[in-house]
Amino acid sequence: MVANPPRTQPHTSQKLGNFAQRHIGPNPDDVQQMLDILGLSSLGDLIDKTVPQAIRFHQTLNLPAAQSEYAALAKLKQIADKNQVYRSFIGMGYYDCITPTVIQRNILENPGWYTAYTPYQPEIAQGRLEALLNFQTMIIDLTGLEIANASLLDEGTAAAEAMTMSYGVCKNKSHNYFVSYECHPQTIDVLQTRAKPLGINIIIGDHQTFDFTETIFGAVLQYPATDGTIYDYRNFITKSHAQGALVTVAADPLSLLLLTPPGELGADIAVGSTQRFGIPLGFGGPHAAYFATKEEYKRLVPGRIVGVSKDIHGKPALRLALQTREQHIRRDKATSNICTAQVLLAVMASMYAVYHGPDGLRAIAQNIHQLTATLAAGLKKLGYKITSENFFDTLRVELGNTKLEAILDAAHERNINLRIFDNSTVGISLDETTTEVDLIDIWQIFALKDQLPFTVEELPISNSQLSRESKYLTHPVFNRYHSETELLRYLHQLESKDLSLTTSMIPLGSCTMKLNATSEMIPVTWAEFGKIHPFAPISQTRGYQILFQQLEAWLREITGFAGISLQPNAGSQGEYAGLLVIHEYHQSRGEGHRNICLIPQSAHGTNPASAVMCGMKVVGVACDDHGNIDVEDLKAKAEKHSHELSALMVTYPSTHGVFEEAIQEICAVIHSHGGQVYMDGANMNAQVGICRPGDFGADVCHLNLHKTFCIPHGGGGPGMGPIGVASHLVPFLPGHSVVRMGGDLGAVSAAPWGSASILVISWMYIIMMGADGLTEATKIAILNANYMAKKLESYYPVLYQGKNGLVAHECILDLRSLKKSAQIEIDDVAKRLMDYGFHAPTVSWPVAGTIMVEPTESESKQELDRFCDALIAIREEVAAIESGKMDIHDNLLKNAPHTAESLIIGEWNHPYSREQAAYPALWNKEYKFWPSVGRIDAAFGDRNFVCSCLPMEAYS
Repeated sequence: MVANPPRTQPHTSQKLGNFAQRHIGPNPDDVQQMLDILGLSSLGDLIDKTVPQAIRFHQTLNLPAAQSEYAALAKLKQIADKNQVYRSFIGMGYYDCITPTVIQRNILENPGWYTAYTPYQPEIAQGRLEALLNFQTMIIDLTGLEIANASLLDEGTAAAEAMTMSYGVCKNKSHNYFVSYECHPQTIDVLQTRAKPLGINIIIGDHQTFDFTETIFGAVLQYPATDGTIYDYRNFITKSHAQGALVTVAADPLSLLLLTPPGELGADIAVGSTQRFGIPLGFGGPHAAYFATKEEYKRLVPGRIVGVSKDIHGKPALRLALQTREQHIRRDKATSNICTAQVLLAVMASMYAVYHGPDGLRAIAQNIHQLTATLAAGLKKLGYKITSENFFDTLRVELGNTKLEAILDAAHERNINLRIFDNSTVGISLDETTTEVDLIDIWQIFALKDQLPFTVEELPISNSQLSRESKYLTHPVFNRYHSETELLRYLHQLESKDLSLTTSMIPLGSCTMKLNATSEMIPVTWAEFGKIHPFAPISQTRGYQILFQQLEAWLREITGFAGISLQPNAGSQGEYAGLLVIHEYHQSRGEGHRNICLIPQSAHGTNPASAVMCGMKVVGVACDDHGNIDVEDLKAKAEKHSHELSALMVTYPSTHGVFEEAIQEICAVIHSHGGQVYMDGANMNAQVGICRPGDFGADVCHLNLHKTFCIPHGGGGPGMGPIGVASHLVPFLPGHSVVRMGGDLGAVSAAPWGSASILVISWMYIIMMGADGLTEATKIAILNANYMAKKLESYYPVLYQGKNGLVAHECILDLRSLKKSAQIEIDDVAKRLMDYGFHAPTVSWPVAGTIMVEPTESESKQELDRFCDALIAIREEVAAIESGKMDIHDNLLKNAPHTAESLIIGEWNHPYSREQAAYPALWNKEYKFWPSVGRIDAAFGDRNFVCSCLPMEAYS
């Protein structure tokens, strides 16, 4: 007899499309070995024992057949070709610009930058953190304010964050917020959406005539105004301060190279977009917004701040500062639900400033202004009136007797877009790409003929009164790397300090750090997607419209929902939008009093903060000893708050990594009391093709496209968080004041379709995987997690398991006993993993003293084994402490991570060898990732708060 007869039936993955086999890590033989270790006969057996039968989706997803990478790119190119790339002079906060090719190739298109995770483990993220510190320094210098954060999502939502921060800070008890009618319309839209559930009264008016008879808690002003006018806001700001109000100035950072900065005008907060610092238009995103304010508000600033601290050796080191502001700590008391920055884009913007330097940036700004002045002079010679003589890059032109239709027809003939204010005025905004040829085309449009009565040389040279007195970008980092050679080396030096997916697996629970395939990424930088203005006419964006329609249809099929909104441009925005849809639904039924949101103790930290932003009150729901929602406690809370119950926020599979058997009952309980079920889609990677939230009771679900659907994490952003909703909620999806779309909600993000250009990544992923590939990926994600749990359970107890002793796509390993037995903290294990070349799993969340491991389907069995071997070896190092063989204070874990410098320089006085410190595993001798700094002193950084670049001597 043959002991192990060959399988006659090919494994499922052998039937998959060619891309799916590349996306999925384990090969068929590996899969069988892992199943054997788990004592299971097949992947089907695994899923049957893991996922409750009552919620299983037993059909094949109705999706297009899987395409090869080549075929998918060709198909997408056909769609892209339906977009028309016009020269857009629309402005409104969005401008064409030039991305330096050295930045495009070495950051935007470089997986060493775009596959890294949020820098929660700063010792292996010093490169990103330095680039973000540069970004913060740039914003501080340009705005004239004291501190800046590491970026926000877009200008509209940054303005909304400024409004809510002002609301919390101001002591005058007013609910009125003044918004200049000369703010960009999309910003006003987002502000109105954000204000409504909080009971904030938006007053839209003219700052020049506002009489302050009504007390306001804050105000926002556009600088320059949306029509291009530059105002001196000092008088308005002084009067606002007299009432105790905070004033926000939404400023174009490029204009601040020539204009008096907001801080010098007296502003309390400055917000804006850095898009024109080398970031493609991308039909609206992703772009990096900024937020700057006074240091007294440092603990209230939304988002993240990079701060300077020091490591164990006294060397300057960077980290995320003031973490007490984070929503996973403060929950419903958090200042914001924002947990994502736009790191990749902020890095690009900062390097744009590094590359050009202060003189180069000023030259770009001066050239744009000079061209605008020249354009204005020519238009005047043609008989047109310019609304304001005080401008930077934007003109509002009064048409007089000329018909708007004639102007637009002439512009269309030249593939040019202008901004339409009304039937008698149009706007023209120039940018970095504008040349004198463009000016001639624009003059010909307004002359309604090719022959002009003047030449460029005949026009008077502007005698600009724009004058900025204060200096900016004086730090050496902005004055050194102006040759491509120097910048290229600087970028790669920073990249080498960061651990990304190019180094090893990043097994972060709830974060789904899977393959971001090159074929998915390539279309992002196609001009047909990248050079489209978000407010270009729909007729020019047919390719994008096809992309949106297809992606929405596929996501509806995958989730079982009736409607999809692609507008939310982060998971936090998806949470907010989903809850707001529920809020609006109750309002429409005359049940606006429903304001209680039930949230399990295991929920994501953003959940309570999002609920509060929607005007809800948070009521916690207990979990049982197995990590599941305590159904009896849920029933009691739902009964108690039945009349006021608005929603339940639930993550599925649970945050504890288990498919809860009672999920349908849980949803039914909420529905029986008139509430709605919001499902956090962070763990959707365990559901695709296996079960659908729209089928088992959820009413709303946000989808993290940067998790399940392969948009890369970008070092902490960009992300995308579209929402799916049941049919009764479709009328309440987000809309937009500039582009007719969606439902009645209003805008939740500045651009109509959020960060549209990166939606091509998820489109490519779905079409290359096909239904079978997506389903197989889910099964393998669950298999990989259970395999790792099985290998590690005898070293670290698995905290929560389902009824058959299995987990979902992630598992929680309990390390709490190590503190008692060896005085080893969870951070000690996390830092020691760096010596082995790995990023730590999610640390101390959702349970303190544990790690949550999610391998994803993209990691091979060999990589899973390597990581397990590292954790097992670390457990043996702990055992040496427990037995007394290793010092309890001076040991491999307490001193981790070990830098090359610490091993080479000075005496070695530790009770273990240099080799044990640096090369704990064989693979480290083949390739070693070196942390660039030692263990960082977090408390020192908070006590000595610095969020801008240190002088160079600090590093000597």
